[in-house]
Amino acid sequence: QLQASGGGLVQPGGSLKLSCAASGATMYSHSIAWFRQAPGREREGVSYLRAGSGSIYYGDAVKGRFTISRDNAKNMVYLQMNNLKSEDTAVYYCVARQNSIILRAWLDPRQWPYWGHGTQVTVSS
Repeated sequence: QLQASGGGLVQPGGSLKLSCAASGATMYSHSIAWFRQAPGREREGVSYLRAGSGSIYYGDAVKGRFTISRDNAKNMVYLQMNNLKSEDTAVYYCVARQNSIILRAWLDPRQWPYWGHGTQVTVSS
């Protein structure tokens, strides 16, 4: 079971750090990703941390601003979001799968069988 937290209201240019906690499984043995969904829009891949190699990938919209990380001791995954923009406003979900996924297939939400409850991020002045 996955649970995202840390969302909130922040001004443009501000920062937030989202957390994803897992119960019943270890984060290290799973590939983890963050997706987001804004009202009226499809789910969008934000970042992907690959199981095994630990390779990291980002969606084009967040490259250079967001950072995904993992704390194996705490069994947590984080998403540090800097220089937030109004278009980052969305519900953010952490998702998982038991093995890695190649190339840009990770951007397809149908490739991720495990979804947690989301956390709302609102960027507004």
